[in-house]
Amino acid sequence: MTNRQLFMQHVAQTSDAPMGLEIVRAEGMYLYDAEDKQYLDLIGGISVCNLGHGHPGITEAIRDQAGRYLHLMVYGEFVQSPQVKYARLLTEQLPASLNCMYFTNSGAEAVEGAMKLAKRYTGRREIVAFRDSYHGSTQGALSILGDEYWRNAYRPLLPGISHERYNDPAALERITGQTACVFAETIQAEAGVIAPQREWLHALRRRCSETGTLLILDEIQCGFGRNGTLWAFEQYGIVPDVLLLGKALGGGMPLGAFIAGREIMQSLSAQPVLGHITTFGGHPVCCAAGAAALEALLREGWIAQIAGKEQLFRSLLAHPAIKAVRSRGLMLAVEFDSAEINRQVIGSCIAQGVLTDWFLFAPQCLRIVPPLIITEQQIREACAVILRAADEAAQG
Repeated sequence: MTNRQLFMQHVAQTSDAPMGLEIVRAEGMYLYDAEDKQYLDLIGGISVCNLGHGHPGITEAIRDQAGRYLHLMVYGEFVQSPQVKYARLLTEQLPASLNCMYFTNSGAEAVEGAMKLAKRYTGRREIVAFRDSYHGSTQGALSILGDEYWRNAYRPLLPGISHERYNDPAALERITGQTACVFAETIQAEAGVIAPQREWLHALRRRCSETGTLLILDEIQCGFGRNGTLWAFEQYGIVPDVLLLGKALGGGMPLGAFIAGREIMQSLSAQPVLGHITTFGGHPVCCAAGAAALEALLREGWIAQIAGKEQLFRSLLAHPAIKAVRSRGLMLAVEFDSAEINRQVIGSCIAQGVLTDWFLFAPQCLRIVPPLIITEQQIREACAVILRAADEAAQG
């Protein structure tokens, strides 16, 4: 049997039509399949590979730590240098109130931990979330996910959760003295790159402070410079009570985190003891890779280039079939008339060697979230392919 046949038979499928590319190696901005066909990567593993594929600093850190030790003990019991180093490095880049972190295996696990933290710290049970939000696929994360199509098959879900409209002032009225926390993506990714109105986000911060509600901002997709600053919330002049990170956090390795003030985080350590535990969260190799990736991101100056690259994408993506382009740094949604047209464009792009995708809650939109190292020439090449694919779709 071929690898493709084995994949279909023995690897659990998440859809009835997986992309099915057999990638055998990756380097920089490119993936290579079993026939050595090259693909320009416009999705970076969905915002994971910020520095592209095979960054030497990250791979060296992985090799070095793997030679020292792998798993030693469940999280939080032993002092492990990679965890300590990365925690310190991260807190140095964050506001003073976000000074204590809990490393997990993934973004969804960070969401789960933050839900428990908010309930434990506040003694409350109600949660406010937003429509068209994506926070992960575990049972708790699914309960706050903002689309009924994805939730309905797995009911009953967690009680006490309301889903409000993002950017709607009326949503603030649902936050009361019974609300443990509000979950919001700083930039709604799967909705097709929807940014908050500045005044609304400030009002949300004020309402949470007035009611003693924890404001939890999910930057699992948009963190680490993708929107033009290291953290997206910096652009709005607010600070969350809890910050969620994942995807690019591990430099290509599996890693998530929820971050809060030490006083808040300590509520998980007693009554009950071990109030939140994980075996592999904060794995030393993952933390070593993540720290190397963040050091390189800060050192190599990629964030300063993002605004210019965003504008180049926007200037080139002009076509009668394109109804809108929404962007926040190197997170772009290219909107077509229908999901069917978008599927045709995506298929044509992949056939022409440009890897792109769609959004869960905006299937009519083409996803562009490339590694931050993409060059201007590569942007021009990618946009030329997208425009050719749009021509083909328009001609039927």
